[in-house]
Amino acid sequence: MPFLRETEYVGEVVWLGYVLAGQSLRAESVQALDLDFDGASGERHAGFNRASCVRVKNLYPTGTEIRNVRQLSVLSAEELDQIAQEIGLDVLAPSYLGASIVLKGIPDFSHIPPSSRLQVSGGLTITVDMENAPCVLPGREIEADQPGHGVAFKPSAVGRRGITGWVERPGRVQVGDQLNLFVPDQPDWAPLSALVSD
Repeated sequence: MPFLRETEYVGEVVWLGYVLAGQSLRAESVQALDLDFDGASGERHAGFNRASCVRVKNLYPTGTEIRNVRQLSVLSAEELDQIAQEIGLDVLAPSYLGASIVLKGIPDFSHIPPSSRLQVSGGLTITVDMENAPCVLPGREIEADQPGHGVAFKPSAVGRRGITGWVERPGRVQVGDQLNLFVPDQPDWAPLSALVSD
């Protein structure tokens, strides 16, 4: 019995981005990404390892070398539209968010389970780390071009900021590709109900 269950959901790649290392968070639009085990070579978030940040401060001192499970930022086109509406923009460019991949067609995308897989048929496979909590950096990028709208980004992006992930199987992804969603075949964790049944 497989531990990853293929779902009916398929996301179409509608946008791809590349964030230059050493630059701002803003991504440049590209038509394809060649991804290796360390992500997109030369990209800001690439690497087998990374320095720990505020997201894991309860585990490690800031700057501790840890495995890089945040090589990619994958967003939902539908959720971007919802954020745009809330912050008063017609369109929210994924470049402001430092997006690697924007998918269309998977509902409630930011809440797909950790350890899910997104796979181009027979090729590239991305493992989902977890939901990407919003921070202030995209808001600053938005504010630079759209004054008065950036400050609203962080609260509007809660539950809609997409996921972070890492490359499990290298390959190429192109605009127009279809990514199939596989989810862990396991029950939801329910520690309180387990204690009650004992």
